[in-house]
Amino acid sequence: MNTATSSPPVPHRPQIVRRATAEFVGTGLLVTIVVGSGIAAHRLSPGDVGLQLLENSLTTALGLAVLILMLGPVSGAHFNPAVTIADWWLGRRAGTGIPVRDVVPYVLAQILGGVSGTLLAGVMFDTAPAFSADDRATGGHLIGEVVATAGLVLLIFALARAGKASVTAAAVGAYIGAAYWFTSSTSFANPAVTIARMFTDTFAGIAPASVVPFVLAQLVGAGLGLALLLLFYPTAARAADDVVVPQQLENRH
Repeated sequence: MNTATSSPPVPHRPQIVRRATAEFVGTGLLVTIVVGSGIAAHRLSPGDVGLQLLENSLTTALGLAVLILMLGPVSGAHFNPAVTIADWWLGRRAGTGIPVRDVVPYVLAQILGGVSGTLLAGVMFDTAPAFSADDRATGGHLIGEVVATAGLVLLIFALARAGKASVTAAAVGAYIGAAYWFTSSTSFANPAVTIARMFTDTFAGIAPASVVPFVLAQLVGAGLGLALLLLFYPTAARAADDVVVPQQLENRH
């Protein structure tokens, strides 16, 4: 009789294809929400830019919170290359966070998903894809992107370190909704979203010439956010596995 005891199931994260697909869908829907609500706001409230921004920011904040709740258990709901890169960098020595081999699939999925989201919004609102003519790369806007991204990264990783996963969706949604208003750039804070939004010449668009400066400002902001995180929470790397939302562990059969 075989008396050997079987080993307990080994927990593992969902496979990279599933996680990357979740990042594709989540980022795509996020951009669809941003661009689609921007088009709707412009049509519903013509001539009132303040009301348009309110409609756009409120919809984005609520939609982002829902997407984090829906897909966070699968991929962590990064939906943002700056967050993915920061997660890898923070956890690289402790063996936490996203593995380096998964960074490129995540970032590619986020960018492609974002562009697809812009195109989907255009189809729904009968708006042909076109490069935006909205030049946003002023000094003030770039500082706004540094501030917005630094605050976002600090918030996400601080919540993970504090074990506050239950409030992450609401907190991140609230922060982005507020940052629409307290930053001059209206808080893109996301390289994938920035790239995607250059393909729509609507309320939410950004001119192609502004994309590279915005992305560079966002990466600087992410670095600043991590520096502040390590100042306030020196052991934050231990919780890098829980960014943005802890992924579900499955049993390997």
